[in-house]
Amino acid sequence: MDNRKEFLTKEFSKRFQGKPEVWTRAPGRVDLMGSHTDYNLGYVMTMTIDRETWLAASPRADRVVNIYSVDMKSGAEFSLDDLKKDEKTPWVNYVRAVAKYSMEAGYKLKGFNAIVHSTVPFSAGLSSSAALEMAIAMTFQAVSGFEMDPVEMALIGQKAENHFIGVNSGILDQYSSAMGEAGKTILLDCRALRSSLVNISPELKIVICDTKAKRNLLGSEYDDRRKQCEAGVAILQKLDPKIESLRDVSFEDFDAAKDQMPDPVRKRCQFILEENQRVLDLAEPLSKNDGVRLKELFSSSYFGARDLFEIGAPAMEEMYQSMVNAPGVVAARQAGAGFGGCMVALVHPQKVDAFSASVIKEYKQRTDLDAEIYAVEASDGASII
Repeated sequence: MDNRKEFLTKEFSKRFQGKPEVWTRAPGRVDLMGSHTDYNLGYVMTMTIDRETWLAASPRADRVVNIYSVDMKSGAEFSLDDLKKDEKTPWVNYVRAVAKYSMEAGYKLKGFNAIVHSTVPFSAGLSSSAALEMAIAMTFQAVSGFEMDPVEMALIGQKAENHFIGVNSGILDQYSSAMGEAGKTILLDCRALRSSLVNISPELKIVICDTKAKRNLLGSEYDDRRKQCEAGVAILQKLDPKIESLRDVSFEDFDAAKDQMPDPVRKRCQFILEENQRVLDLAEPLSKNDGVRLKELFSSSYFGARDLFEIGAPAMEEMYQSMVNAPGVVAARQAGAGFGGCMVALVHPQKVDAFSASVIKEYKQRTDLDAEIYAVEASDGASII
């Protein structure tokens, strides 16, 4: 932490000729179960990770934001009174969007200068955009002198994604980044926006396996999957008008209606129903290190995501095989929205190094890509440092 602060203080001084007065952070996250269940108002088992976005900032006397990312090697200056979309520096649109919807919620914002630095990999399924949004929201609070409820902060971040950025995502990423707790996973009810904390057995390590196959969800098949789920709901509503989302659908409801569904819609709905149940089934074996049950849940999630929801990618298949062949593995599955990016494994703690070396070697042989493998710990949600 001290080295990172020293680095960012120097970068801030070079760009803004002063020292930062405010430090904020927000973590990325990984889903241990619950692919695409969030926008279907279901359940997700999610965990913040100790890869974080930091902002070093100082307040300004005017309503101008001047922000620079040392990772992207780019930045922008804009007025809070003119929040047009920026095509030249797209990442700054997340900052503009959080500002826009915070002000629409009634908060009075002040400008600031800031340097951004993140250890959350970009376009990898670990919610780098949500980490930026939540860190920005914390910064606006710190420099403007108000406090925002973490759930409201998450909802503003989701609105930013949906309406300004153009990704029709659920609440999962922002809620996780805002509400995480060190050493725990979050069992999130995406309809009620309520969560409970679940212990992770100390006999398990969470290990991220980055395929290095980048994703871009904007204008992608992500939106197609959401529309297919909505099409399934429309068919199910003819049998029961009380159904509002796939969250409301029992397996009996689905069996009664599935023959009326086009093949892709049927498969998407089947996956979401099964995945929701897997989330609810995960808490006990995760806390008790029930390896047999964990392997069963993780593998059925992976194959369901691949074959029913069809969010796989060639690199993900090769990574999965590399993971399940490695020493010390307990269970392995996809992470995030799929279509590349990261995957996640549960590994015996004393075997993490051997697991990592094996995955890197086998994945390189299979794909000629250099995977990045690292263990993560659950961290606290967004905060002022």
